[in-house]
Amino acid sequence: MAERFLAVDWGTTNRRVFVLENGEVVGTARDDKGVTSVQDFAAEVAGIRQRFADLPMLLAGMVGSNIGWRLAPYVAAPAGVPEVAAGLLRIDAKTAIVPGISTMDNGRPDVMRGEEVQLLGAVEAGLVPRDALLAQPGTHCKWVDMTDGRVTGFTTAMTGELFALLRKYGLLATQIGGEVTRGRAFLQGVEEGCRRDLAASLFGIRAAKMLGTRDDDDAASFASGLLIGADVAARLERNGHDTVHILADPALGGLYAAAVEAHGRHAHIVDSHAAFVAGIIAIRDQS
Repeated sequence: MAERFLAVDWGTTNRRVFVLENGEVVGTARDDKGVTSVQDFAAEVAGIRQRFADLPMLLAGMVGSNIGWRLAPYVAAPAGVPEVAAGLLRIDAKTAIVPGISTMDNGRPDVMRGEEVQLLGAVEAGLVPRDALLAQPGTHCKWVDMTDGRVTGFTTAMTGELFALLRKYGLLATQIGGEVTRGRAFLQGVEEGCRRDLAASLFGIRAAKMLGTRDDDDAASFASGLLIGADVAARLERNGHDTVHILADPALGGLYAAAVEAHGRHAHIVDSHAAFVAGIIAIRDQS
């Protein structure tokens, strides 16, 4: 592909367009036109080119899923930049979709789509070691083993989605709608999450209200700590890395970092946007 190209990080609810030239971002824009709000992908792609430039384009994320434009088949782990680049789904001479990565660990299937660009880019940019444990918090948190710069295994936890559902529906919705802060209540939740008896611990939030042992102002932070704490405890129990590299914004990344550090490990927050840019450039260069 030419030195100047377009990259689109196209998720379920949002998308971000990057104009890249000689390894640098020379233009960018973000909007709410995720794949679930788009009917005509070809028209949207044409619109992006009309707005920015008629350039080669790489699309990553849910645009390559069964709810996106075209289904880009998964590349099986272990996979690095060469394997992902070789698996590009070509739409036409100037447009391609990045495939996701799949794994089958002891009979348990798992998949990622979009995250692979950040993971591989973090290594390519030197933001993380080639052998590392990476976490990508979000609606579905990815925990990823990198070996020699390749994705060798991963686990997806629906931590963020569970929290969102609890805040919207059910018994606890009126209690945990407040702001989540990284304070004493959050760390108490992390400690409780280490028991990994989530069903009982969640009901304990209701019981604490009834018995007056916890103020509802702290309930959201406690619930968040409980879910994140259980997630972190389960992953660290099976992984010996001293440091967890967290690809996230400072707010959410900070919550995971606090939980990791509460377990006696080190946490390092990585710029996920810089990782995406480095990853998409590396994939382009090897395609």
